Amino acid sequence: MLKDLFSKKKKYASIPSEQARQDVPEGIMTKCPSCKKIILTKELTKNLKVCVNCGYHMQMNAKERLKSLLDDQSFKEYDQDMISENPLDFPEYIEKVEKDRKKTLQNEAVVTGEGTIEGLRTVIAVMDASFRMGSMGSVVGEKITRAVEQARKQKTPFIIFTASGGARMQEGVLSLMQMAKTSSALKLFSNEGGLIISVMTHPTTGGVSASFASLGDYNLAEPGALIGFAGRRIIEQTIREELPEDFQTAEFLLKHGQLDSVVPRLEMKETLARILDLHQGGRQA
Repeated sequence: MLKDLFSKKKKYASIPSEQARQDVPEGIMTKCPSCKKIILTKELTKNLKVCVNCGYHMQMNAKERLKSLLDDQSFKEYDQDMISENPLDFPEYIEKVEKDRKKTLQNEAVVTGEGTIEGLRTVIAVMDASFRMGSMGSVVGEKITRAVEQARKQKTPFIIFTASGGARMQEGVLSLMQMAKTSSALKLFSNEGGLIISVMTHPTTGGVSASFASLGDYNLAEPGALIGFAGRRIIEQTIREELPEDFQTAEFLLKHGQLDSVVPRLEMKETLARILDLHQGGRQA
């Protein structure tokens, strides 16, 4: 019929074949956990893993974090070869740690060392949530303590980026002891006038939030970071009240005076450089 000749045919989106899907290189695209939009991984990396659509801050590993902050070729790592043992003979613990070593290409859940930010010297520790969820065991506590002692010896500011699920249960009380050890080291450093900058990233929970993460002269956080000791459900069951929707977020803590500032990742290097310069952290010659 004549009307059929001129009528528009409906167009349907074709479903990509299995071969077409396989032709797309793995990892070339990333889906934002917040807005669910697809982003080119290359563009996301350039934007320091901050979603270009909604501003959601995705997790960074320790190496990515250090690269985004420190001047090129300025980083000197401390205690790189320290590894965890299994003092309590916890089943399969070492096997799990070895698996994370291979996955992350680092020996533990924190990387420590020294470097410069805009020419300003600092000792820095960066926790990595991709290694045992950033849990704090004996090696993590020891590495952080040694880094603080180096900052104290050099009279250099100390910066720590926290990301942790808390104490490492496979090491029991030895893990909990790290809360006191790291806090004591920071207290001695502070008593001698040392500058401490703590930056809490998602998530900073458990014994880490209850010890060194909260002991900065400046306590900063990234937008949307989960920060707290006990989990939301546990608190609600204990107090028998429903908590606010934004409870334990960086923005909630800032509103209630528990943080000094919430700093977007793209402004973090500039902010840290400004603080270091303000306190005369020691510009390199």
